[in-house]
This record gives sequence, C-alpha cells and structure tokens, in this order.
Amino acid sequence: MPSISREEQSGVQYSYTEVSTFQISEGNTRNMSPEPVKSGRIFMAAVAANLSAFVVGTTLGWTSPIGPKLKSEDTSDSPLSRPITSDEDAWISSLIAVGALVAPFVAGPMADRIGRKWVLLSSSLFFVLAFGLNMVASEVWILYMSRLIQGFGVGFVMTVQPMYVGEISTDNVRGATGSLMQLFIVGGILYVYAIGPYVSYQALQWCCIVVPVLFDLVFYTMPESPYFFAGKGRKSEALKSLQFLRGQSPEGVHDEMAEIQANVEEAMASKGTVMDLFKNAGNRRALFICAGLISFQQLSGINVVLFNSQSIFTSANTGLDPAIATIIIGCVQVGSSALTPLVADRLGRKVMLLTSSSVMSIGLAALGAFFYMQLVKKDISSVVWMPVPALIIYNIVYCTGFGPLPWAVLGEMFPANIKSVASSVVASTCWTLGFLVTFFYPSLDALGSYYAFWLFAGCMVVAFFFVLLVVMETKGLSLQEIQDRLNGKRN
Repeated sequence: MPSISREEQSGVQYSYTEVSTFQISEGNTRNMSPEPVKSGRIFMAAVAANLSAFVVGTTLGWTSPIGPKLKSEDTSDSPLSRPITSDEDAWISSLIAVGALVAPFVAGPMADRIGRKWVLLSSSLFFVLAFGLNMVASEVWILYMSRLIQGFGVGFVMTVQPMYVGEISTDNVRGATGSLMQLFIVGGILYVYAIGPYVSYQALQWCCIVVPVLFDLVFYTMPESPYFFAGKGRKSEALKSLQFLRGQSPEGVHDEMAEIQANVEEAMASKGTVMDLFKNAGNRRALFICAGLISFQQLSGINVVLFNSQSIFTSANTGLDPAIATIIIGCVQVGSSALTPLVADRLGRKVMLLTSSSVMSIGLAALGAFFYMQLVKKDISSVVWMPVPALIIYNIVYCTGFGPLPWAVLGEMFPANIKSVASSVVASTCWTLGFLVTFFYPSLDALGSYYAFWLFAGCMVVAFFFVLLVVMETKGLSLQEIQDRLNGKRN
C-alpha cells in the first residue's frame, strides 16, 4: 500500500515512496483494503465556503425590499430625504455588476498568490463596508458607492469559490458540491425577501452585516485547497489538507496526492496567461462553453427578476400581496436549489441544462403574454393567476439548471495553470452582461414589460441549442479526463 515519507522541518526536498504490499508474516503478503473517503468532510468544507454565496444572495436580493422604500413618497423609512428617480433606481440595481466585473481580475491573481481560502475570507471586508455605508447614506451617491463595493465582494466570491470547491471535491461529488453555490445564493435572497418588508431600513442593514462576519468565523477553520499548496511546493500542507478533506491517513491519500502533484507540476510548468486561453484548443473550447453558459444565465433575465420581484408583482396586480408573492418565489428558489446537489451527479449537467433552458423559455413567454394582454386591456380576469406560477416554474428550473451548473462547470473545465485567469474572464463576462441587462431593463419595461420577457425567452431558446450542440458532459469524469476530452483525447 502506498505511503508518504515524512518531511523534515529543515527545508529538505519532499519525496514519495511506493510500498506495494503490507507484510503479514514470512513469505505471505496481502493488499490492504482502500480506506473509504469520508465525503461528509468535503461537504462540510463546501458548505462553509458557500456561506460566502449566502452573503452574495443578500446583496442580490437587497433591492427588492429596499427599492419600494427608496421610491416611496414617504421617506420616514428611507435614508434619503426624497424619493429616487427611475434613472437612480437603475444605477442602484446595476452598479453591483460593475464592481463584480472588475473584481475578478484582482481576485484571480490573488487566489494564486495568497490562496483561495484567504481571498474568500477577504471578500467579507467589502460586504461589511458596504452595509455600513448603507446605514449612513444620506445621498444617492453613497448608495452608488455601496453597491459598487458590494460588487467587488460579489466578484471575489464568484471567481474564487468555484475554484476552491472544485479543487477540494472528489470526482463523484463535484457536481453536487458545485451546485451548492446556487442553493446558498437563493438562501441569502430569501433571507432579505422575508425580513426586508417587515423591518426598518436600518434594521435590515444590521441583519445583513452579521452574515459575512459569521462566514469568516466558520470558514476560517477550513483547510486551504490542496491544489494551491501543491502548486506552491508546500507538499506537507497539501497532504494535511487532503487528509482532512478525505478523512484518511497519509497512506490512504497517497495515490490522490501523487496525482494532484503530478497534474499541478505539469500544468504549472508554463504559467498560464490570458493568451493561453486562446492558443490551446482545449482551453478555447472550455472558454467557449463556460462563457456561453454564463452569458445565457444572465440573458435569462434572472437579475431582473431577483432585483425587481416586488415591483413585478405590483405591476402584475394579481391580488396577492407583492411581499408575500416575493417570499413564495424565494422559498421556491431554495427548495428547488436543494434538489440540484442530489441529482447533478445522477442526471448529468447536460440533461439538466437542456431541461432548464426549455422550460424557462416557456415560463418567460407566458409572463410576456400576460403583460401584453394587460397592456392592450383585454379581459385578463381568467388569467390573473398566471404571473405567480409562471415565475415559480421559471425559478424552479433556473435553480436546478442555469443557476448553479455554469459555475459548477467553470470549476472543473480548466487546468491549474490557467484556472484563475479563466475564472476571471468568465466571471467578468457574467457581470458585464448582468450590468447591461439590469441597467437597460427599466427602459425596456417602460415600452412594455412583455418586450423584455419575450426577449429573455428567445435567448433561452438559443441556449437550448447551445447546450445541445456545444456543451460537453462532465458527469463522473476526473479533472484530467475532462482535459483529455477537451483536447480531443479519448481512452
């Protein structure tokens, strides 16, 4: 059975020693049975890391309960002395995307320099500062600054968290752990949906500011990625990290540690740059897949729905309290997102993405049809119920497909030497489109809400064929097998 030689503390080179059998008695040997991997350890670390995604959710859902307070003529529960205009509302909603599209180019290199863990921990500084600014905001520009700073925190998390979770997971649970991000994001969204309408503006900021602090306290106790340690030549720390994550002895993790070390050394032989994303055929294909999935995620209109849920239900005039309808949507998001980790490694990424895109297009088209009928003043009493189930269906399939899976795929598609650069480019693409969609939605909505929802529906039809014809299934494949297939190598 393989074992790993103990390291001296004086800076000597580390080495691995192969021991093929375990001696029982003279002349008799037998192979030791492999130690089982304790997957609970992996999920514990993944859950701790995904508390940062919960914080992201609080910032994404923040505008839904806060927007009506800021737009109200009654400014008693607003930090401002006047209602905000529609243009100011658009900037408050969209500036988070501007920060998030810039931050990846800082977070990616930092993840390679100081580690995935410390970059995730540092993201909390942005969130705490932003919610603190919200408390003292007396002018709209302070809210602008707050949302921009929140965007930096979001960019840090969305860039580095998929890297960390993808690297700590075994092949058979990577789909499940990668899907946790969406569950925690919608959990954070539900948190502010449920609290925001019923507490004061200031109280909601306090409720939000405690979450990043809690994340730091919990995630601080988790190990760094063994891939990061291996890439830095810190083999002893990489071994300890892997032992913790697998719940095994040094002998039990020997083979995986040797594979990680070999993969990292091969990948790091030539340090990746942005140009390497385009020079290598496998990297080009991975970038096209990941950037495409992330683009369609944003073109589904999800941020429009998340940022403006209460306003959408108010416009629909369904007879249901908009705050209650929004909470229902938040509960649906959490429930459906909880299913994804259970089925992602059974059904596969491709099947779930195809289902998601097709059903989302139907839900969006139905919502657009409702607003069209409302505008032309046809009798809509028989379909007044339509917006709630349409958005429920939309959110269910989003949260089981195009919500979590693009990020899960991003975490497993690129080799170690290019992963941080690729994550930065893809995350920046995500938030560039996120900004454009959220900023221009109010203008499109002024022409007629149905234009926006029909446009989103059309994008999801295109997404269906993109997944069908371009996206590669990664279910059950190791990170090395994924690279082999991207580069046209098949066993």
